[in-house]
Amino acid sequence: MKYVLVTGAYGGMGEKTVQELVRRGYFVFALDKKVGETEENVMPVQADITDKESVRAAFERVGQVCDELFAIVHFAGVYMLDSLVEMDEKEFEKIFQINLFGAFYINKIFLPLLKAGSKILLTTSELAPLDPLPFTGVYAVTKSALDKYAYSLRMELQLLGISVSVLRAGAVETGMLGASTAALERFCEKTSLYPVNAERFRKIVGSVEAKSVPPQKIAKKAAHVLGKRAPKFVYAVNRNKLLLLLNVLPKRVQCAVIKRILKPKK
Repeated sequence: MKYVLVTGAYGGMGEKTVQELVRRGYFVFALDKKVGETEENVMPVQADITDKESVRAAFERVGQVCDELFAIVHFAGVYMLDSLVEMDEKEFEKIFQINLFGAFYINKIFLPLLKAGSKILLTTSELAPLDPLPFTGVYAVTKSALDKYAYSLRMELQLLGISVSVLRAGAVETGMLGASTAALERFCEKTSLYPVNAERFRKIVGSVEAKSVPPQKIAKKAAHVLGKRAPKFVYAVNRNKLLLLLNVLPKRVQCAVIKRILKPKK
């Protein structure tokens, strides 16, 4: 029996991945802040990934069942859309705690259960290697930092025989899409600096999210990565062609394009 730890296990992508891994014969430790009932080959582990003591308690629980993890799959994360000069400082800190520090705590604390041949898969974003867009900047920055962290971790853990990969996903049909829409609505209502810009940005976000994929596709890709003997670093799913095209342009031109689209007309 191969044991896998999945964080964010009761969210859209995490839940489908747990189901897919069980279907393929894995035993899954399903870690999340709110968990469900125990199922065959699924053990719920309640923990807050931003709380080191909570993660240590989760490690103790998992260690009572097995002495080796075949893989850790990271899906825990939050989406945030806001202005970098208007957002609350605590919200700025919160998204870094969840999207970056949470992964750091999990990998560091669970490392004793990883052996040569074990795998770590982190979910970043299609935005991670791209230049940030306005209002999604704080989310993109955390995912870019997570992506860079993952590559640095890969460079180190390869020396221990442990592989590290990232899954750069575009829009996925999960609760996060609803959360992003709600976040945009709140931003449009509260911003005092960008009222017209935000309204136009709403239409851009809608067109990007319209081209989403079901979470089952992410689950199958995650299971595929775990099945690889020597996984590569990057696996991309549903990348947006317009975002990729924009990123090819020089930064000066990118800024001019965004300014032209979002600047209020006189």
